[in-house]
Amino acid sequence: MKRNKSLLLSTPYILWMVIFTLVPLGVVLYYALTDVETGAFTVDNMSKLVRYLPAFGRSILYSLISAVICLLIGYPVAYYMTQCSPTTQRFLYMLVMLPMCMSFLLRTLAWVGLLQDTGIINNILEAIGLPRLPLIRTPAAVILGMVYNYLPYMILPLYAIIVKIDPRLIEAAEDLGCNSTKVFSKVILPLSMPGILSGMTMVFVPAVSTFYISNKLGSTETVLIGDIVERLFKQGDNPNMGAALSLLLMVLVFVCTGIINRFGGDEEGAVIV
Repeated sequence: MKRNKSLLLSTPYILWMVIFTLVPLGVVLYYALTDVETGAFTVDNMSKLVRYLPAFGRSILYSLISAVICLLIGYPVAYYMTQCSPTTQRFLYMLVMLPMCMSFLLRTLAWVGLLQDTGIINNILEAIGLPRLPLIRTPAAVILGMVYNYLPYMILPLYAIIVKIDPRLIEAAEDLGCNSTKVFSKVILPLSMPGILSGMTMVFVPAVSTFYISNKLGSTETVLIGDIVERLFKQGDNPNMGAALSLLLMVLVFVCTGIINRFGGDEEGAVIV
């Protein structure tokens, strides 16, 4: 009876996953393994993926750099939030969430207005007598856009983990003679590892498949795999190749997130004093 009740309660979720996850995946797989003209089964689309390896490498590199920068920025922010009073924590949490209430497209376009050759930053530089700088259409601009858009996805899981660390563990480490550096490296950092891994994954996954950020802030030298997939589908010239790229990108995301999580498989709850 209990098992039947659990199955009944999980039915809406199972239906949702089948309709909106498994069926779309099946459609992608079908187009990836069929010919664009005849619809016949073929592996030619998969064999042609090698030409897009530079874009794949660029996407992985930019995404990893963005995830590391988000970690370097987000960890101190999340740790500081946990040291504040409950009222201040709620206020800072709201500030972190606030950019996510704005359209992703508008946030990216705002950086276009700041970084473009006649944008706000270059106008300020010119006003104070400094030369204009090539800020947009560069790899740095693309990475900056990724960091800005996905930084909350790093801060929030870190905050959720660090705030749950038992302060008695820190007090015990201090009583055993650990200074602040050792307390952080032996207690706080190991216990916050699940938040680090979760944040890295949540930043890396959307960053590696993004296309709008690189489209607006990048150039032909910063084309990512998401740009190519979007172009193949939007222009309609070869959606089958776009499906093959999407399938490979999906596998790439699964492999990379598996590797990231594998490093922290035994870290949760580990404290070495």
